[in-house]
Amino acid sequence: MDATPSVRLPSGAGAGIAPRPPAPLAIRGRVFEWGSRTFVMGVINVTPDSFSGDGLLHAGAGDDVLAAAVAQARAMAANGADLLDVGGQSTRPGHAAVEPEQELSRVLPVVRAVREALPDMPISVDTTRAEVAEPALHAGADLINDVWGTGPSDELARLAGQRGVPLVVMHNREEPIYRNVVGEVVSDLGRALDRAVAAGADWASLIVDPGIGFGKTADQNLVLLRELSALAVLGRPMLLGTSRKSTIGKVLDLPAGERLEGTLATTVLGIAAGADIVRVHDVRENVRVARMADAIVRGNWREGSR
Repeated sequence: MDATPSVRLPSGAGAGIAPRPPAPLAIRGRVFEWGSRTFVMGVINVTPDSFSGDGLLHAGAGDDVLAAAVAQARAMAANGADLLDVGGQSTRPGHAAVEPEQELSRVLPVVRAVREALPDMPISVDTTRAEVAEPALHAGADLINDVWGTGPSDELARLAGQRGVPLVVMHNREEPIYRNVVGEVVSDLGRALDRAVAAGADWASLIVDPGIGFGKTADQNLVLLRELSALAVLGRPMLLGTSRKSTIGKVLDLPAGERLEGTLATTVLGIAAGADIVRVHDVRENVRVARMADAIVRGNWREGSR
């Protein structure tokens, strides 16, 4: 006779087994069917000091910022972008902090203009502030990208829950101090997901981001990229943002404007490790390598298809 006691789920408890791939997510009428292919998010930086060198508020921009943002958004859409990410606060090391009012004055007109120009394009607002995210959602944004998703505040999670919008929960730390960078990133993100749900966010609308370049050294970033598939245990879609990052610059000894090939390498390897969305500056090139990688990794291409 088997003496091992049986265990039954308590009444109302879920199975505790995350489906793979995660259930599809609808954003502005587009269905993101995770695992079917890689989705590409184009970056629109409404800043003067972006590390990537593409900030729309660069010296001499004048009154053409909105026109430039719309032109950039249209080009990204034409080149195959599935989402656009609008941000008004640089996150590069040593960046100049801006007040919420200034960040909002940068982001809000661009979100409105891009929404008018591309009514069906999902738009993300890249911010750590609820006082910026909420007006941006009213202006036409569809999801929130929180680069301090593992921070102490749950304001953005509560807002995402209240508005019923997806939330990108990104890993970050004040200092790159770890015993086991991969294990701790997974653990931190797991706790952050639990906090987000407790604050009212919908589990099915949460997306994780390992935070490459945020609170990590170049060596730690490379190890995390090497072990990226470990994030699958979280059971959520994964967004990967490596585009033009300083780790690529350090490995190749190249400035931001010359890191395209390094970015493409991380895109392909990230897809092989399970990335669902890649956040990039160079949309056309990343869309092409993503399609090729998907054909190999996901087996989603057949002769005669496009």
